[in-house]
Amino acid sequence: MGAAPPVEATSGGRARLGIRRLGRTGFRVSEIGFGAWGIGGAAAPGYGPTDDETSMAAVRLAVELGCTFFDTADSYGFGHSERLLGRALGAVRDGVFIATKAGYDFYHGPPRPNFAPAYLRWALEQSLRRLQAESVDLFQLHDPPAAVLFDPRVVAVLRALKAEGKARAVGVSAATVEDAFWALQAGWPETVQVHYHMLAPEAEALFPLAAARGVGIIAREPLANGVLTGKFGPRPRLAPGDIRARRGAAYWARATAAAARLARFCREGETPTQLALRFVLERPEVSVVVCGCKTPAQVRENLREVRRGATTSDG
Repeated sequence: MGAAPPVEATSGGRARLGIRRLGRTGFRVSEIGFGAWGIGGAAAPGYGPTDDETSMAAVRLAVELGCTFFDTADSYGFGHSERLLGRALGAVRDGVFIATKAGYDFYHGPPRPNFAPAYLRWALEQSLRRLQAESVDLFQLHDPPAAVLFDPRVVAVLRALKAEGKARAVGVSAATVEDAFWALQAGWPETVQVHYHMLAPEAEALFPLAAARGVGIIAREPLANGVLTGKFGPRPRLAPGDIRARRGAAYWARATAAAARLARFCREGETPTQLALRFVLERPEVSVVVCGCKTPAQVRENLREVRRGATTSDG
């Protein structure tokens, strides 16, 4: 694992991709990343059933197309997402950047938040074992409350994990924009992951402060959980175990109507997915946008915007 290769295609034949600086970490990563929540399957809350061979084919295709940033969490599929990444990336680990998270304790009964320093250290060890790695490139607290961000014991263990080489960078995956603001105020996170898409642009208010402090913004759910692809109607049929089924009819009616209006802004030959990704990538403060992927077809669509015109940014 490690920093992304240069923008030019590598000797292994990876496709040309836009590369951006990941805040003050010193790493440079592909501007579109692979969100690995979906490949965790239906054992835990996620996006419904999956096929492991299809999931690993999606991961390998993403690497082939030049994706170097893979975002997962120990709770995705209760470890299954990390396990699949470890298997799929085994032969192509060089130049690939893996980010994982901890903070939801599913090991000791029903899942619950747990940010105890000893637990975070232990949870990272379990993640490294599943990822078949000695270190992870980015270790993120998963939806921590503000009090955790300012807890000196938590900060101390994160700094110790960096000093020991078990995590090369540390950050926060925030549940809300407000939580992301407190993460920036805490000062120690090198990256902050936050929801950001055309239907929820509120995170833009954080970008100037993040840029001033050298914090890499990881924009997640750029497609609004698939709504902005234009593939869903106001009454979608969702697979068992898909968390989107929890949303009511009012949400789907409002969100799909808004997505249909926004689709009119597509450029000639541009799909709604590409429009949604372009919206996020036009902000130089964004280091990487993470798109959820479960299949090779989704990988091809999500990376198509990058392949249409690679860029390099230090923002």
